[in-house]
Amino acid sequence: MPMNRTPNQLNLAHGPLPYPAFLPDATLAVVRAVDSADLEACGIAGVVMNTFHLMQRPGSSTIQALGGLHTMAGWPHPIVTDSGGFQAYSLIRQNPRYGKLSDRGITFQPEGAARKYQLTPEKSVQLQLAYGADIVICLDDCTSVEAAPDVQEEAVRRTVAWAQRGKQEFERITAQKGLSPEERPLLFAVIQGGGSRELRWRCAGELQEIGFDGFGFGGWPLDEQGRLLSDIVAYTRELVPAHLPMHALGIGHPANVVECARMGYQIFDSALPTRDARHGRLYVLATEPSPESAVSYIYINDSRHIKATAPIDPACDCPTCRRYSLGYLHHLFKVGDASFLRLATLHNLRVMTRLTAWLRERLYG
Repeated sequence: MPMNRTPNQLNLAHGPLPYPAFLPDATLAVVRAVDSADLEACGIAGVVMNTFHLMQRPGSSTIQALGGLHTMAGWPHPIVTDSGGFQAYSLIRQNPRYGKLSDRGITFQPEGAARKYQLTPEKSVQLQLAYGADIVICLDDCTSVEAAPDVQEEAVRRTVAWAQRGKQEFERITAQKGLSPEERPLLFAVIQGGGSRELRWRCAGELQEIGFDGFGFGGWPLDEQGRLLSDIVAYTRELVPAHLPMHALGIGHPANVVECARMGYQIFDSALPTRDARHGRLYVLATEPSPESAVSYIYINDSRHIKATAPIDPACDCPTCRRYSLGYLHHLFKVGDASFLRLATLHNLRVMTRLTAWLRERLYG
C-alpha cells in the first residue's frame, strides 16, 4: 500500500489533510446551505460523501458524466467516500422490510424507490474509485453497541471478509489503471465489534494482517444517553499502530473531537455542526477547549438577541461574525430567510476548523 502520510498529515491526490481534520458530511455531494467556495473560506480541508446515497441520487452514470465528484461539486480538495455500511445498518437492521444483509453484500429498496439496489464489497470499491475518491472505505457490517454477542460476532466475521474482497478489487482496479503511488487513493477498513474488547481485538488484528492504509472506528459511537463510548473508542485506537491514521467515523461533537484527538484519532466527520447551525444552535469556541467544555451555545431563536449588536463571537474570524450582528441573524431566522442557513453554517464550520487548528498546535506542534 502507498505510504502517503507524514507524522502530521495525510498527503492525498487532491491535497493534504492535516491532523486532526474535521470533515463535514456532504452526503449527496453538497454540504447543505453552502457551496465549495464557502467551505474553503471556513478552512475546510476535505469532505465526506456517501456512496450509498450517491448511487441512488444522482446515480453513478450521472456522476461520471459530470466528471466525477470533484468536478461535479467544484471541490478540488480531498474527498472521503463512506462505503454505505452505516446506512445499511440504519436502514436494514432497524427496518428489515427495506432489505437484507448476507455474506454476498447488501440488498435494499428504500421507501419510495422504484427498484432494488445491490451493494457488494466489490461494487462499493468500484463506485468509490469511479467517483474519484481520495480515501476509499471498505464496506462493513455495522452494528449498535447493544446488539447481541452473536450478532456482533457475525458482523466482525463479515466485515473482515468484505474488507478482504474490497482490497482485492481495489488492487485489481488500481493496477489495471496503472496508477502511481501518488495517484492512488488510500484504502481504509472499518473495525467493528460493538462493546466487546475481544471482538474489537480480533477484528483489528485480522484487518491489519490483510493490510490497509488506515482504519475507521465502526459502529454507533454513542450510548443511549448520547454520551461517547470513551472506553471502547480509546481501546480500538490502541489496537492500531500510532503511525496508521484512524477515522472516528460519525464523531463530530466538539467535545468528543477533543477527547478522541487526544486518544490519537486524526479524522472526524459528522453532520452535527451543520445541522445544529440550520436549527439555530450556534457554537462559541472555548478559550481552552476540553472534553468537558469545548464550546458553549447561542440559541438564535432566544428573544434576548432581538437587538443584540455584537457578533456571535467577537473572537471568531468567520465571514458571518466579521459582518453581521446577532440581532440581524435573529431576524433572518425568525422570517425564515434562506440566508440564515448559510451564515449559521459558515460560522459553525469555522468553529470546527478553529478547534482542530487549536488541537493541531498542541498535539502535533
